[in-house]
Amino acid sequence: MFELHHLSAVDQLDWLRRGEISPRELVDHYLARIERLDGDLGAFVTLTPERARAQAEALAASPGRAAALWGVPLADKDLTARAGVPTGYGSRAFAGYVPETSDELADALDATGGISLGKTNAPEFGMPSYTESLVAPPARTPWDTSRGAGGSSGGAAVAVSAGLLPVAPGTDGGGSVRIPAAATGLVGLKPSRGRVPAGTGLDGLGGLVVPGPLARSVADAALLLDAFVDAGPYDHATRAPSWDGGAFLNAAVRGEGRFQLGVTRWSPWSDEYEIAPHPESDDALAAALRELDALGHGIEDLPDPGAEPGYAEAFRTVWQSGAAGIPVEGERLELLEPLTRWLIDEGRKLTAVDLGRAISWLRDFERRTIRAFAGYDAIITPTLAMTPRPIGWYDHDDPERNFAQQCAYTPWTSFVNVVGLPAITLPVHQTAEGLPMGAQLIGRPGREDVLLAIGAQLERRLHWERRHPPQW
Repeated sequence: MFELHHLSAVDQLDWLRRGEISPRELVDHYLARIERLDGDLGAFVTLTPERARAQAEALAASPGRAAALWGVPLADKDLTARAGVPTGYGSRAFAGYVPETSDELADALDATGGISLGKTNAPEFGMPSYTESLVAPPARTPWDTSRGAGGSSGGAAVAVSAGLLPVAPGTDGGGSVRIPAAATGLVGLKPSRGRVPAGTGLDGLGGLVVPGPLARSVADAALLLDAFVDAGPYDHATRAPSWDGGAFLNAAVRGEGRFQLGVTRWSPWSDEYEIAPHPESDDALAAALRELDALGHGIEDLPDPGAEPGYAEAFRTVWQSGAAGIPVEGERLELLEPLTRWLIDEGRKLTAVDLGRAISWLRDFERRTIRAFAGYDAIITPTLAMTPRPIGWYDHDDPERNFAQQCAYTPWTSFVNVVGLPAITLPVHQTAEGLPMGAQLIGRPGREDVLLAIGAQLERRLHWERRHPPQW
């Protein structure tokens, strides 16, 4: 039986603009699904039904329907402040906090005509690559609810995968859009640095963090990316290079071009941590390469960029320095989880010289990496080194071991944030147990259009938008 969530976000927007459904009907449909299904999934930490319905009615009463996401239901990640809505940052230290002003990202989404249904689950201050905090149930991949959805945009990914939202915004500082997208069978896009506003309540981290879309299809991801961009101008931001093809949705719909692709399993973390990809990770990469070869793209192995023995220390320094600025002091520090407390404590020991050296090292790494990738239209890697991790797999008592586990699971995501390039994960494979696995494409600066075009070509062959978890 047909239901409204079976429509893509692009089709929902079309139906809304033609008056075949109303914003209120769509909002009510998704709120009912959340109420019925989310208890076993952990997608949401706060719902704002009255607010959402009022916004839907106001939109329907307004004369114009041209806004980029007019009437499309969304939700804010719980790291994004929205005035008047509880925002806990995944932490006991912010229990009951209700901001008086909204972050730029929330305002931008409002400007697009999207309707927020509430807050999606996120780990404490977005620091880990999994979503299992002390303040909410874990975010579980709908494909196997004994396993986690990744993080830090875990709740957003669960919501889209299970049909609780059509699309959702996330934020990505080290893979936090791409990791949960891969763990839940979605498309997840990290835009180029400067493409869209990075402002959340805890932004910074050396320019690592950027918002990005989570979606079931490449076109839906492009729709949300266009909405992010159209909500500007962001005059204070360093804007990434633009392209002359109009809306990014054009690239996703056309899906044109043949490109030169470099293949690598190299990770800068391997000099400090053991990186041992599981067979399922290699299977996902192989599945993508088979299809790309059949499509006529040029494919060759990327020459090994070589060892990067300073990467782990420099990245940790920047990550810890970002944590050091979290506004929690005194007795409230005891409310924090061990990983967050370790990051804060280590970060507050750092000197300005330590941070300056780390940032300088990472900027040199950025230049080296972009040079190494320059001969290719895109670089392809696995997205994750393992299948979605079982709930409780991470060591919650030993933060240093926890950090190492995160690096072992996600060895190919954080360095893309460091170098500022766009990247997309695509759900190209399912294991024998039905678990989703992704492949990651990394583009040239400002060339999200190429990633969307390649993604659209793969989607036409693999039809992952037709795969659905049991809750569908």
